Amino acid sequence: MSSINTHVGKMIRKYRKAANLTLQQLADAIHKSRATICKYENGDISMDIETLYEISQVLQVSVPQLTDIGRLQEEADHSSAYAARKSPFFQAKMLYFYFYDGRYNRMKDGVINIHEKEGNGSYRATLSICSVSGNGRSSESYYNGSVLYSDMLIRFSFVNQYNPLEEDLLYIFNPLEFRTHTDGLLCGISSADLMPCAFKCLVALEKQELNEELRKHLLFTKTELQRWKKLNMLLIDNYETGSRQV
Repeated sequence: MSSINTHVGKMIRKYRKAANLTLQQLADAIHKSRATICKYENGDISMDIETLYEISQVLQVSVPQLTDIGRLQEEADHSSAYAARKSPFFQAKMLYFYFYDGRYNRMKDGVINIHEKEGNGSYRATLSICSVSGNGRSSESYYNGSVLYSDMLIRFSFVNQYNPLEEDLLYIFNPLEFRTHTDGLLCGISSADLMPCAFKCLVALEKQELNEELRKHLLFTKTELQRWKKLNMLLIDNYETGSRQV
């Protein structure tokens, strides 16, 4: 049963009753059987545009009033958005963020906080990244930004709080999958050397242990490196030993 047929059938029933017409009266007016009209209204069968026009003339409404495609699309979008919200990544107010910085040969981790902006359906986010230098001293970088949700990915757009020239994009892939972590890609211009950079990253609902297993996961594999090289999209510094293809 088509959702469009069901929607149009409901609209026909609505306007037929508003016009105080019975199923038989509408059927007689367009030279159809009562059973056929009943199937139209239940969405069991579709009708051609000529029949739809004839029904609209009898009910004294326009064809767009019967189809009301804009409203149907809004309902579909709302349904899709509701389904997406059931994924944990669409409900999360805090996400844990990890990547391996090949320039300094160390892992970095951060926290993303998400909040709705003034209850109007748009979302803001903050990102803090912690890094530990070779002498053991730690420092943090702070970013403010926005969030866009879709079925295929979630996109964060961040600007460095202390250096507005540094703007980074974080993409989270496959957010509809029900799991506690997923891969992402962080790309932008580094304020350290004003060079373009991109990092494979892990975004998780729960805090991860900074161990060798996580470090290996954050490195580009040989297969990934070959794919990126073939597409000529990235220059990669964080790669598995022996896998660099240049």
